[in-house]
Amino acid sequence: MPLKLLKSTGNEHNEYTKDQEVHVMNPYLDSMEEDILYHFSLSTRTHNLPKMFGDTKFVCVGGSASRMKAFAEFMHQELGLSGNAGDIQDICAGTDRYCMYKVGPVLSISHGMGVPSISIMLHELIKLLHHARCRDVILFRIGTSGGIGLPPGTVVITDKAVDSFFQPQFEQVVLGQVIVRSTELDKGLAQELLRCSGELPALPAIISNTMCTFDFYEGQGRLDGALCSFSPEEKLEYLHKAHKAGVRNIEMESTVFAAMCHICGLRAAVVCVTLLDRFEGDQISTPHDVLLEYQQRPQCLVSHFIKKRLGLPIMPTPPPQTSQGM
Repeated sequence: MPLKLLKSTGNEHNEYTKDQEVHVMNPYLDSMEEDILYHFSLSTRTHNLPKMFGDTKFVCVGGSASRMKAFAEFMHQELGLSGNAGDIQDICAGTDRYCMYKVGPVLSISHGMGVPSISIMLHELIKLLHHARCRDVILFRIGTSGGIGLPPGTVVITDKAVDSFFQPQFEQVVLGQVIVRSTELDKGLAQELLRCSGELPALPAIISNTMCTFDFYEGQGRLDGALCSFSPEEKLEYLHKAHKAGVRNIEMESTVFAAMCHICGLRAAVVCVTLLDRFEGDQISTPHDVLLEYQQRPQCLVSHFIKKRLGLPIMPTPPPQTSQGM
């Protein structure tokens, strides 16, 4: 299959320019009379996007709809906003694909599970931020993952998002060609998040590589799926290779998230907690209440970062719990 490596992204420097609008890398958007963000149930003709979203500074995305609603309610409390946190409305209520909540300058959005789902969401999110004329926006993916050689509950701040061959790249098939894009993330942002983790009690965190796969079972070397084409010894050999390559956790969205943010010049970070050590097994058997506490760690870390950026008092409160286990 033909392979095309895209080295030029239009943003070759590591320093991100301040007071910069969100750019889209599509020359055809400006000629459209209306841009329908179908999966958000929003449109440039029917909605005043600059009024609705123009003050957005932080976007937090995660897989679970209930978890992202709980995060929005948590941020409502953390930012000291007026009104009842439980009354916030889903902006995407006209569709059942994604949920979206806005609390002050923070946007909380679900992205579903896996590269295709988050890719669709990111296309429309980046266009939304562009149409709303947002500036200096920082994006976070917060979620869960499987650890490699780490105690469960460790928060991994991604250094490089790598594919299943441990390469820092994302491959997208476009018109029959494989387009390869860089998955570079903002190293300064990762270091700032790590410093924030040191200011929070009982929140172990590291910066390391994250592997993104296209599957939860065979693609991650699990022995407990409906299909399994390898031995336990082969599984462990692969995980040890990943560990040697600097990978400390596995999930299913980071490469496309990093690639799309990078090519559009958006500062971005991936912050995922580990729910188990894959060297020890494949199934998640941790008690439900412990899993809930683990899930809240990325939320607490990102909330702490946002409050520091906004110059707000740092008085952390426990985030609302959800019944979502994964």
